[in-house]
Amino acid sequence: MTVLAESAPSVPVVDPQEAPHAVRPRWVRPALLTLLALTAVLYLWGLGGAGWANDYYAAAVQAGTQSWKALLFGSLDAGNAITVDKPPASLWVMALSGRLFGFGTLSMLVPEALMGVASVALVYGAVRRVSGYGAGLLAGAVLALTPVAALMFRFNNPDALLVLLMVVAGYCLIRALDGKSTRWIALAGVAIGFAFLAKLLQALLVTPALALVVLVAIPGSVWHRLRDLGVGLVAVVVSAGWYLVLVSLWPSDSRPYIGGSTNNSLLQLALGYNGLGRVFGGDGNPGGSSDSGEGGGPGGGMFGGSTGITRMFDASMGTEISWLLPAALIGLVAGLWFTRRAPRTDRTRAALLLWGGWLLATAAVFSFMKGIMHPYYTIALAPAIAAVIGISVRELWRGKQFVLSRVVLAAMLVTTAVWNFILLDRTPEWLPWLRWVVLAGSIVVAAVLLAGGHRLGRWTVVLAAAGLLFGLGATAAYTVETVAGNHNGPIPTSGPARSDGGMGFGGPGGPGGPGGQRASDNAELKVMLAQTDNRWAAATVGSMSASPLELSTGTSIMSIGGFGGGDNSPTLEQFQSYVAAGQVHYFIAGEGPGGGHHGPGGDSGAGTLITKWVQQHFTATDVGGTEVYDLTATN
Repeated sequence: MTVLAESAPSVPVVDPQEAPHAVRPRWVRPALLTLLALTAVLYLWGLGGAGWANDYYAAAVQAGTQSWKALLFGSLDAGNAITVDKPPASLWVMALSGRLFGFGTLSMLVPEALMGVASVALVYGAVRRVSGYGAGLLAGAVLALTPVAALMFRFNNPDALLVLLMVVAGYCLIRALDGKSTRWIALAGVAIGFAFLAKLLQALLVTPALALVVLVAIPGSVWHRLRDLGVGLVAVVVSAGWYLVLVSLWPSDSRPYIGGSTNNSLLQLALGYNGLGRVFGGDGNPGGSSDSGEGGGPGGGMFGGSTGITRMFDASMGTEISWLLPAALIGLVAGLWFTRRAPRTDRTRAALLLWGGWLLATAAVFSFMKGIMHPYYTIALAPAIAAVIGISVRELWRGKQFVLSRVVLAAMLVTTAVWNFILLDRTPEWLPWLRWVVLAGSIVVAAVLLAGGHRLGRWTVVLAAAGLLFGLGATAAYTVETVAGNHNGPIPTSGPARSDGGMGFGGPGGPGGPGGQRASDNAELKVMLAQTDNRWAAATVGSMSASPLELSTGTSIMSIGGFGGGDNSPTLEQFQSYVAAGQVHYFIAGEGPGGGHHGPGGDSGAGTLITKWVQQHFTATDVGGTEVYDLTATN
């Protein structure tokens, strides 16, 4: 990561600012196709081994293949009792794929992997337009080889679509620097609006950087830039707002309850539990901690760990995202310093403001948010880190302040090596030799660079290759290890298994995991459920019981109380009316958390009240070791 191959005398160099329409070198297309092909292989390899990945979203995808209403609203079940606790945009993609190709692991996860490939291509394209082909290829490779990116682009959480749409917005804004800014800024706003429909307020973390570039770097007068900013804002509001309006105007008794909300409102979900509650705590989120090691929520690091400026480097987040974060920060500061006297519309500085602003704003919120902060959220930082690395390395190598530029490049490489040594030491049994090779090799390359790497002639390519090998070696190895393993459950983590966690809430050994697994493996129970023709084959408390049963039987299972059993849906009166109408056949007791551990409801939620009512009015039957109540039987 110290030099780029395009800097060698044998490789033609194209300065995108001086010759934006220059003929593309012959080596570019094969190099780009190779990058994208290898990324596709990496993200698609062994994809079926992930099983259903996150059962919670997989059950919603299955429901979307069975019911168009469930697809529209993101219902957890085909009977449309309650939605997942996110907007449904990511589910639309996976469920439509399931409708086209049949519901299964591959039809669900292949679109996620292809989103990763598309994100790599767009990061390449955005960086290439500013700093050239080599910088674009480097940025694309860095994104592809980020462990948390390889993890989440092979998973069914909303993060894959969120990141792709944010990258689309960044690419559109870079295109706006070339002219026809209004159209491209409008498209960027549309991308952010639909990103909001993937994961709510997290999509808006990049908007300060987008707005800054529009106001500072877009060609034209102040009024032209303000108009463009207004157009972008309107595009965001319209592309996200249409769905909010749809949900608000749709009769509440004719659609599923909005999971995670306290008043059946998607807007309240965005501003409460899954929005500002994540930032400030409350609304079903635990409070954060800045002065203790107990973490920001139940489960410690898997729910955020301690807040503070070092959070992105700590035990839970560091190996997900921070491999190249120190180098990116150094490169960002240096790049902004070297372009401080550039014209207002300078494209390099504009790109650094975009990707650097994205990086700093998102990292700051993630570092200090007091609510739930899962490690995999950090995938949102990956495109920004990748782009800053690609741009800064290229611009420093060709920098006019020759000695200082080389010193900064060497510092980036050595700092990366030292930090990667520390990260690899957190799993000392895994490839123990790698940290020493990366450290020693990086020091040697940095020394050669400082001693006169610019005078190596054709050997500069060898130096560049060595810099890339040692600079990216650790993150690449960790990414390959991530792909080689199987990851599932609500809170996946990348890399090799560690003794300090990584199974996640609800995974094997986690809360609710064994119970839900027993029910879904209960052959006798599954036969009973498959023979029903009710709106809901059964009801049970919480998604950790409901989701595996849905997936193993293909039937509609009502998740009382939503994800953690604490949502007030259905109310006791609603549930009683469903039972009276013969719409729920069985009630399965004893396996959900039952108290809203991961939601806004608390112990007085619907799950507790309904369970008590069922126990008082119906007789339990043991079905293969599972306590089941037949709600169609009269006592």
